[in-house]
Amino acid sequence: MTETKPETGTEQDITAVKCLVWDLDNTLWQGTLLEDGEVVLSDEVRRVITTLDERGILQAVASKNDHDHAWERLERLGVAEYFVHARIGWGPKSASVRDIAEQLKFATKTIAFVDDQPAERAEVAHHLPEVRCYPAEQVLDLPSLPEFSPVTTADSRRRREMYQAGFRREAAREEFTGADEDFLRTLGLVMTIRRAAEDDLARVEELTLRTSQMNATGVHYGDAELRGLVADPGHEVLVISLSDRFGDHGAVGIVLLERLPGVWHLKLLATSCRVVSFGAGAVILRWLTDRAAAAGVHLAADFRRTDRNRMMEVAYRFAGFADDACACAAAVTGPGREGIELLHIEPSRQEPPTTMRLDAPDLAVPAEAGAEVSHG
Repeated sequence: MTETKPETGTEQDITAVKCLVWDLDNTLWQGTLLEDGEVVLSDEVRRVITTLDERGILQAVASKNDHDHAWERLERLGVAEYFVHARIGWGPKSASVRDIAEQLKFATKTIAFVDDQPAERAEVAHHLPEVRCYPAEQVLDLPSLPEFSPVTTADSRRRREMYQAGFRREAAREEFTGADEDFLRTLGLVMTIRRAAEDDLARVEELTLRTSQMNATGVHYGDAELRGLVADPGHEVLVISLSDRFGDHGAVGIVLLERLPGVWHLKLLATSCRVVSFGAGAVILRWLTDRAAAAGVHLAADFRRTDRNRMMEVAYRFAGFADDACACAAAVTGPGREGIELLHIEPSRQEPPTTMRLDAPDLAVPAEAGAEVSHG
């Protein structure tokens, strides 16, 4: 396992780009819409758009243009559906890029921006130094760059559709006049926790890389190490999926658990920021606490502070995990524990969630014989 490296701005930096923000005039298309009337989208640029979309890289627009006119042109060109956000107006592009990052809940170091104007790139770089800026001349090269070449999974190929379903869900939430918990009950949420199969490992690895705010350690687990954990009867590699009436959220979280005498060692809990508002982290922690209580063992969770995961610490503390000293901690050993805090809880039985149905394996039963049971 390796620690996820921070953005450095060097050639060695391969922090994955999660969203590419496009300028329009003489970048996405050739021509200036308000001056030329007609603009041209080349087949080569269209292929860049579809290639990045298939890789799960979201795309957005930040353009100084008339909004309705520009959006109508994107629709006529048949590419409007590929853009999850469009900030088209006359304000600074740095403000548009920042707003897009905030709407997507992405760190700015995972955002890229492409524009033909050096002054626009400089303005964005000045206000958002972590955003990677590229000239329009480099558009056709983007898919070959390592930061635009993530691990591709079945979920990543549907990522744009899942975000767009999320926007419809948010719109429904804004129209709902009751309490948040009542709204969640209208969604028909189903959380499924299951033991990882070989086909899941690419997505599990991706989650260890892509999650930040709800990642307990920021530690990356590679394919070989995950295969070893799946094959080890002393470990559980669990994949969490979520669905509701708006669609399938895909695999949204992972749990890496080690069975030790008298204690279950929670090596990693990570969930997508897309499901924070559903209380997914709390539901998972309550389920683990309940299952540990039923098994008569304590829970000890690794937590390593990063510049982004304060929210995960809050989730642990709210679930009852604390810095209490306990003899069970002596069982938690191993290399690479520098900077790791061990949060502990002596578990008690928990009530099932009230906002979703939870389908999960019985952790007291060995993986080969484990059966799926329903909670709530």
